[in-house]
Amino acid sequence: MSQIILFDADVRNHLLPLTYSRPVGDLRVGILTIAEKWERHLRMPVSFLTQDYLADLFPLQVQDHNLLINGSVLPTAEIVALILDLAPGEAYVKEGELIAACLDRAAVLSLEEDQDFGEIQAFDLGDQPLLSLNRPADIFRLNDTALREDFMLLTAGRTSAPLPASNTVIGPLENLFLEEGVDIEACTLNVKTGPIYLGKGTTLLEGSLVRGPLAMGEGSVLKMGAKIYGATTLGPNCKVGGEVNNVVFQANSNKGHDGYLGNSVIGEWCNIGADTNASNLRNDYGEVRVWSYPEGRFVKTGLQFHGLIMADHAKAGINTMINTGTIIGFSANLFGEGFPRTFIPSFSWGGASGFQTYRQDKAMATAERVMSRREQPLTEAHQKMFTAIFEESSQYRKR
Repeated sequence: MSQIILFDADVRNHLLPLTYSRPVGDLRVGILTIAEKWERHLRMPVSFLTQDYLADLFPLQVQDHNLLINGSVLPTAEIVALILDLAPGEAYVKEGELIAACLDRAAVLSLEEDQDFGEIQAFDLGDQPLLSLNRPADIFRLNDTALREDFMLLTAGRTSAPLPASNTVIGPLENLFLEEGVDIEACTLNVKTGPIYLGKGTTLLEGSLVRGPLAMGEGSVLKMGAKIYGATTLGPNCKVGGEVNNVVFQANSNKGHDGYLGNSVIGEWCNIGADTNASNLRNDYGEVRVWSYPEGRFVKTGLQFHGLIMADHAKAGINTMINTGTIIGFSANLFGEGFPRTFIPSFSWGGASGFQTYRQDKAMATAERVMSRREQPLTEAHQKMFTAIFEESSQYRKR
């Protein structure tokens, strides 16, 4: 039996704070996570070679034949064909970085222990284009392309469930796909601008206005009168309202009320309070600068539109005003008047008037209550993760 192993390369640090609590390959872009894409393209199970403190939540599985793939790389027809041609002991590199390798069981186990795994023949991919994530902004920047490709992958050869007659569709019906159990009445869906995928058991309440491309994961909800522009993804069990433009919600997060959010990435178990707004454009229309974890400073993005990056378990209270290019860390809790700073470290508690450290025990108690509402436990593995992130991120709270 063969196995895909998605590994965290150095890019993991460039994708913080989103990758504090998950491997790179568990990030969602388009409809599916990177891991789910590879699983469908290669028809093999996927596991992860990731940070030690995440290993219990994302365990490594090893077989006699393993395809080791850089977790930041998205599958395309060309790269899938190349990887399937790899023989044991062969690898692909690009600009000195490992992209994929075919390894036996002993080699993978040696790699897991940071030991030499023997001779390997590497082939340079040269000018072969790669679709990959190199910074958090790439998730919303690539979401249009990824969503369209995932739509084709998931719907090819299948028939959509019927759409109730109370809804209005603008554009070709082949760009709309409903899984079983979708609850939708009196909504307007524009599929001229891109496909719309409504996952199993999703709900679109009356008056929702949607322009594709849009993906709604299983059990997700659009609130009454929501205004959604593409390319937007609601991961499984998200609840979203207000005005949203080109945002990726990873999973299990809520923005249930009015307020604007654009060109953003929202992690898992996040909550954005009523009438919270996040700017995605500077007043002077200039280039947005954002915090870089590897460089330890604010860097230019080359982008005019860049909204909020919010890590897992972070919260923003009602009427929070969030500036352009804000980075909010893991389990940060933001509230109060005024505009807080644009880099908010993990486990921060406060707002524009100042921050203090959000105690780890208090943060875990909140997480346990939030997760229990979705009938998911906060396990010892989660507690280990909270502890590791609290320690790893402490340097930023001292700034």
